Amino acid sequence: MNRVILCGRLTRDPEVRYSQGERAMAIARYTLAVDRRGGKRQEGQPTADFINCIAFDKGGEFTEKYFRQGMRVLVSGRIQTGSYTNKDGVKVYTTDIVVEEQEFADSKNASSGDSGGGHQATSRPEPSNYIGEGFINIPDGVEDESLPFN
Repeated sequence: MNRVILCGRLTRDPEVRYSQGERAMAIARYTLAVDRRGGKRQEGQPTADFINCIAFDKGGEFTEKYFRQGMRVLVSGRIQTGSYTNKDGVKVYTTDIVVEEQEFADSKNASSGDSGGGHQATSRPEPSNYIGEGFINIPDGVEDESLPFN
């Protein structure tokens, strides 16, 4: 089984390109900084791993539209390794996460501020009866049967 689940912050805005051909497909590449846990940290040792991720098609479009530098995201997918020979003739080995699912790991309020990338996520206005943490105040007299989640 090849399954990876990561939670980390985007190190920069995603790079998105579109494939050529009959059906253009979004290909988004981004790097996650994932904190290392446990063990004693020695000075000069990294405290995070920087993991390359690739999202295709609808996932790539979602990434392009919503992900920005500094955002904390949760990603699941599979590890894919590969290699290529660079222009100097040296063989370079790669390890990427091919994203199958991705989502925001912070609340809307925590991630709606400027995260250092100079971009703000677009958001809809809160309802007038908004009381915080994603909840709204339900007025007295509303029948439980009329609520959509009963």
